[in-house]
Amino acid sequence: MSPTGEQMSHDLDLHAAWAMLENDERAVLIDVRTEGEWQHIGTPDLSSLSNDVRYVEWVMAPDGRPNPEFLAQATAGLEPDQPILMLCRSGARSHAAGMTMAAAGFAQVHNISAGFEGPIGPSGQHEGGWKDHLPSTTP
Repeated sequence: MSPTGEQMSHDLDLHAAWAMLENDERAVLIDVRTEGEWQHIGTPDLSSLSNDVRYVEWVMAPDGRPNPEFLAQATAGLEPDQPILMLCRSGARSHAAGMTMAAAGFAQVHNISAGFEGPIGPSGQHEGGWKDHLPSTTP
């Protein structure tokens, strides 16, 4: 990534994301979905890693307006060189949020491309995301 934050680091698949969280105690997972998604769909569970997930809405429900405090909330206490993994439903919001963080000078921002729910599969439902392959909580 350039020092100006023009480009976020590459997307990570689920297993690479888990390995980074498992092997780098400085790595931080930021879930940028909405509070409703966290409450009704579930959340990543990092308890086996003795780590916490940082929950910061990228857009605010119910109207989808941008969270004006996103950058301050997401980056509070983080170092510019700290590995940051971004997660949303299927990778789009987390990518946009990660680009914003990279533009603010964070050098190791990664997007978990499968997201928490994954892309829409043949069944018409989201599948293949974090909740299907990695530890998570369900409501």
